[in-house]
Amino acid sequence: MSAPAGTPPVAQPGPCLGLDLGEARIGVALTDSARSIAVPRGVLARRGAEGADHEAVARLVAETGATLVVVGVPLSLDGGTGPAAVRIGAEVERLRGVLAVPVATIDERFSTVEASRRRREGDGAATARRGLRPGSRARARRTPVDAGAAAVILQAYVDGERSR
Repeated sequence: MSAPAGTPPVAQPGPCLGLDLGEARIGVALTDSARSIAVPRGVLARRGAEGADHEAVARLVAETGATLVVVGVPLSLDGGTGPAAVRIGAEVERLRGVLAVPVATIDERFSTVEASRRRREGDGAATARRGLRPGSRARARRTPVDAGAAAVILQAYVDGERSR
């Protein structure tokens, strides 16, 4: 799936692109050039053809100037590799063959849960600031959870790299 633990892929300085490879959508996040903070960028709808999805990711890498791509792998609760992690690991290997930058992986357990929690907290604050009732227009403007999960994954990666 990735380099052994503690062996990050070699990448040039610059922004990182984070991906949450879902079955229907790919959540996307991006760091700043200093790799201090990851922010949700949006989602790519799966097109039904993995090659087309990977080409869209390659275009994003070129557009953003990303020098590294980080993909979350859904390990099981005990840290093992279940069917979802095997599927993502295989896709990561194919993605590495398409992209001109290194691709790193990181354990993404609980990233969607964390992104959902952050989104709920943000919706509550936005709703209160606007004087809206819960579930109203503030909810419609929120960042898709897939992009939020990609940001959680990417932030965990850059925080881990910074602490090395």
